[in-house]
Amino acid sequence: MIDFLVRDIFKPHPELLVFLVVALGFLAGKIHYKTIALGAVTGCLVVGLIAGAQLKVPIDGTVKDLFFIMFLFALGYKVGPQFFGGLKSTGLPQVLNAVVVCVTGLLTAWLFAVLLGYGPGLTAGLMSGSLTQSAAIGVAQDAIGTLPGLSSGDAKSEENLVAVGYAVTYPLGTILCAMLLANVLPRIYRRDLAAESAQLAKEMDAPDVNPDLGEGYYEVVLRAYTVQRPDVVGRSIQDFEDQQKALGRRIYLTEVRRDGTILEHSQATALAAGDVVAVSALRGDLVGYEPLTHLGPEADDVELLGYRTESLHVVASDKAQLGKTIAELRREPFMVGVYVDKLYRAGSEFPYRLSTQLERGDTLILSGPKRLVDPAGHAIGKPVPTSFATDMIWVGLGIFLGGCIGIPALTVSGVPISLSTSGGGLIMGLVFGYLRGKYPTFGNVPPGAQWLMDTLGLCIFVAIVGINAGPSFTSGLSTAGWGLLFFGAILTVIPLLVGFLFGHYVQKIRFPILMGVLAGGQTTTAAIGALNENSRSQIPTLGYTIPYAVGNVLLTIWGAVIVLLNH
Repeated sequence: MIDFLVRDIFKPHPELLVFLVVALGFLAGKIHYKTIALGAVTGCLVVGLIAGAQLKVPIDGTVKDLFFIMFLFALGYKVGPQFFGGLKSTGLPQVLNAVVVCVTGLLTAWLFAVLLGYGPGLTAGLMSGSLTQSAAIGVAQDAIGTLPGLSSGDAKSEENLVAVGYAVTYPLGTILCAMLLANVLPRIYRRDLAAESAQLAKEMDAPDVNPDLGEGYYEVVLRAYTVQRPDVVGRSIQDFEDQQKALGRRIYLTEVRRDGTILEHSQATALAAGDVVAVSALRGDLVGYEPLTHLGPEADDVELLGYRTESLHVVASDKAQLGKTIAELRREPFMVGVYVDKLYRAGSEFPYRLSTQLERGDTLILSGPKRLVDPAGHAIGKPVPTSFATDMIWVGLGIFLGGCIGIPALTVSGVPISLSTSGGGLIMGLVFGYLRGKYPTFGNVPPGAQWLMDTLGLCIFVAIVGINAGPSFTSGLSTAGWGLLFFGAILTVIPLLVGFLFGHYVQKIRFPILMGVLAGGQTTTAAIGALNENSRSQIPTLGYTIPYAVGNVLLTIWGAVIVLLNH
């Protein structure tokens, strides 16, 4: 059966083997325990190693390089706004902690290489897996290919050892990072993540008690009422809304029907007895109050409540609004009748609170009547209508320019040092992502396209790495020994402990936030999931995004640095 697959299917059509490995890798990646999963990337690598060892079908390296540079550009594009935003004073403590974690990881890996006599390939794999940074695999392999004095056979062996080291150490590295941050450190220091996260949430929102937001969640409701209260008749819409605002309620009158006709909206319209008005409000402002407290009895008017609403994506870019908290933004005149449904930062939904400051490149989803949402969107930044079309001019140009800046090499002591085309792709992704956040009129890359380049690009890359390294996996593992697993565990823990001691005793970062900072610095997504689960809150995520951006960049670059240090 295997001979048939190799002879008649996979050797003539190796691309079919790649996609089969990816499919099985995604399936294997679903294996999980609570919030800790094997992950699609590791699944594709493991399945690729098994397939390569059994089938021995080589895959053209050009295909691998194509998907890897595409992945790195997408990675840089996603974290670009937060990477450069973190260089500002407000984000510097988190940036500094992430740098401490990453540098400690690099130096520890180098120390192990010297003590254990590991070559550049195995050291790079050990570091990549232990610090859970998949992108470092490709960068390290590129760097190995440029080392002088290595024959093509020796270079190929070292490149394969990168995959061996990563495959052995990554699963344990992920588990240890999640357990250490979510369970072990809180127990050692006798800290209750859930209680401290809840307390921190209250403190962050205490200065501005705004009924818009509880735990970052609210529900907008639309209802109709018949005006009957004598003290409401004759008052203007503006006067009524101002009164509700003074009472701490966000209740707006969006449409008025009088004598069977829906009037053109005007804030100056005076209410008359018998008018049926459409009300837009937060559920919390209506629940617990009798309808008569506001206007009169509730009515059922489908046409009146069927006015045109809009859900608009807005990229924050207006200088006057950047730096304002959500609470301050809510008090702006242009936000009357407009609600913030969600906030996205670095491509992921961000658990915003009243005290969350608006940063350049943040994407807010505003909802409300179209006549109110459009002006609010323009006041905050650039409205971006939902589009599934990718600006391929922007993407193609970015990858090309990134590859070009990575080609030139500086020779130091006979060793050529360069960004490599993959490193150049990452740098240009950061720049293009930052420019997109600052000037969001071009360069649209919707979430689906980002996922395709990011997740699928990396998975196809590691699948090919595994297929090509499979035939030498057993011999490579026997050369390294299972001690690799032990030292990988130590390499995972040391940077986290150093970062924790620095953040806890020197920087005085609050405990739940610090745990998120450490998870981001070591780019371990499973750890932030475990933290959020144990804290029963999204508070740790507030410390995750900026270090995650910094960690992705530094640890990816470390793939080349560790090779040069160990040559």
